[in-house]
Amino acid sequence: MIIFSNTLLFKRITILVSFVIVSLILWNTYTFFQKFKHEERIKMEILAAAQKELGNNDDLNANVDLPLKILENNSNIPLISVDENGLMESQNLDSLKSLDPKYLEAQLIKMKAENEPIEVSYKGKNKKLIYYRNSDLLNKLTYYPVALILILFLFLSVIYMFYNSNKVAETNKLWTGMAKETAHQIGTPLSSLLGWIAILKMEKVDDKYVEEIEKDVSRLNTIANRFSKIGSTPELKKENIVTITKQAFDYLESRSSKQISFSFSTTDDEIYTKLNTELFGWVIENLIKNAIDAMLGKGKLKLNIENTAKKVKITISDTGKGMSKKLYKQIFKPGFTTKKRGWGLGLSLSKRIVTDYHKGKIFVQKSEVGKGTTFEIQLDRV
Repeated sequence: MIIFSNTLLFKRITILVSFVIVSLILWNTYTFFQKFKHEERIKMEILAAAQKELGNNDDLNANVDLPLKILENNSNIPLISVDENGLMESQNLDSLKSLDPKYLEAQLIKMKAENEPIEVSYKGKNKKLIYYRNSDLLNKLTYYPVALILILFLFLSVIYMFYNSNKVAETNKLWTGMAKETAHQIGTPLSSLLGWIAILKMEKVDDKYVEEIEKDVSRLNTIANRFSKIGSTPELKKENIVTITKQAFDYLESRSSKQISFSFSTTDDEIYTKLNTELFGWVIENLIKNAIDAMLGKGKLKLNIENTAKKVKITISDTGKGMSKKLYKQIFKPGFTTKKRGWGLGLSLSKRIVTDYHKGKIFVQKSEVGKGTTFEIQLDRV
C-alpha cells in the first residue's frame, strides 16, 4: 500500500491510533466503573431498607423471608454498621481480624473515604449508619485498563519488531547486493591491470615499481574477495593466525605515517585456528586504521598475539584520544562513529566477522580519554 511506503506517516498514524485506542479503553473502563459503583450503592440501599423493615416489624407472625434473603445475599461488599453509641458490627470482613477494634477503625476510615454512609432508623429512633467500601471485584476493575494497555503495548511492540526486522532485512539485502556488485565491478579493471603489469615487465621497468604495483593489485583482489563473501557463509580453514595478522599489519605499516611507531609481538611463531583469511585480515586492518585515525597520524601502535591454553588473544593498542566506558558497546553498532568522515560500519562489520563467522569475541579491553584504547580479539585454538 502506498500509505505505508512513507515511514514517517506510518509511524504517526500508528501513534495516533494507539492514543485513540488507549483513550477509548480508559473512558470505557471509567464509565463501567461508575455504573458498577452505582449498582453497588443501590444494593446497599436495598440492604439498608431490609434492615429497617426487620427492625420496624413487631409482628412475630409477619413474613420476613424477603428482608432476610436480601441480607444473606450480601456476600461480597464489606460493611460496618455504627449505632448511636458507637458500637460497630461488621460483615464480609476477616472474622478474626474483626475482633480487633483497631482493625475495624482502620477499615472504617477506608469506607468513609470511598462512599457516603447510609442512614437506618427504627421507628425514628435507634439510628445507625452503614458504611461500606467497594467490593473486591470493583477494585480489580481498576487494574483492567492497565492490563489492556500492557496488551496493546505488547501488540504494538510485536508490530514494531516485525516492521523493523523487515526493514533491517531489506537493508542487509541492499548492502549485500551492493557489496557483490562492487566485487564484480572491481574484477574488470583488475584484469586490465594484470595485463598492464605484464607489459611493464616486458618493457623492463624497474622491478621495484612493478613489485609495488603487484602488491596493490593483490590488495584490490583481496578487497574484491572480501566484498564477494558478504552475505554468504565463509569457508574457515586451519591457518596460522600469526602469519595472517602479520601480513595485514605489515601492509598498513608500510603505507602509514612514519610518525607512528609500529610494534608487533607474539608468544609463538605458529598459532593455528580456524580462519577465513580475507575476512579476518579485514578485521585487523579495520582495527589498525581506527587506531591510526584516533592518533591523528602520530603515536604508538602495538599489536600482540598471545597463545593461551584454549584461546588465541590478539590485542591492538594505540596512544590516541581514547573513549569513555559508555561508548564501549556503542562503537560496534552500525552507523555509530565519532569521526567526521566514514559511515560507522568498520567496527560493526568486524564484530560480525569475529562473532558470527569465527565464533569468537571482540571488545574494548580498556580505554582512557586522552591516553589511548586497547581492543581485544579472542578465538578458539585448533
